[in-house]
Amino acid sequence: MFVFPHPDPVALSLGPLHVRWYGLMYLIGFVSAWWLARRRASLPGSTWKPVEVDDMIFFCALGVILGGRLGWMLFYGTERILSEPLSVFRIWEGGMSFHGGLIGVLIALAFFARSRGKQLVDVFDFTAPLPAIGFGAGRIGNFINGELWGKPTDVPWAVIVDGVPLHASQLYEATLEGLVLFVILWWFTSTPRPRWAPSGLFLVCYGVFRFLIEFVRVPDENRGYLLFDWVTMGQILSLPMIIAGLAMLAVAYRRREMSGNYVRA
Repeated sequence: MFVFPHPDPVALSLGPLHVRWYGLMYLIGFVSAWWLARRRASLPGSTWKPVEVDDMIFFCALGVILGGRLGWMLFYGTERILSEPLSVFRIWEGGMSFHGGLIGVLIALAFFARSRGKQLVDVFDFTAPLPAIGFGAGRIGNFINGELWGKPTDVPWAVIVDGVPLHASQLYEATLEGLVLFVILWWFTSTPRPRWAPSGLFLVCYGVFRFLIEFVRVPDENRGYLLFDWVTMGQILSLPMIIAGLAMLAVAYRRREMSGNYVRA
């Protein structure tokens, strides 16, 4: 066990400008996704051009920020948006939803695919391994901020917060939803796979990881447990991801259509 040091959430102050660690984690996520996508696009046999990656990352950044904020307000902050509608724009006050961000990215990628004449599923498959580094960085940002703690525990690796040993659920998520998810998907997409397979595997892996971690994570105070005194909003939102991912994998390996992300031999 170790005592949580309560680090300063502000990484750098330049006069009135305060750069927070959480904001830097978003930057790390976008930059890493851009670099990884450009690396894949430059490989022999890829149908992607590096310049297309730049536009795609811009679309995704808008989708993450707008979708993440709107998703949190709808899924977790309904009462707040009803009492203060303009609070939806106050992103600096915190409150971002992964599931809302995912929906925002899917919509943004749909616009991107249409504008570039690409098959939407090929765009989804190409981007499947890219956000994992950002997921992990974001959870580290949550840890630095001292938020989203897990339940009290007596495990040897607990973090003592104000005298109470807690599961560091943010670090669990950083490991599973960040590092492990990236390794699995980067390896899986390192060779051509059938259409829908990378996207399906992403949904299954993330959904399972998030569903499991919710067992040790404290639910949002304004939601609590929604069913049976253990089912959380995160689990309810993750379950459709798992089901959809399994269906996509089944379709992918039944049809075995070649991905449009590779030049046909």
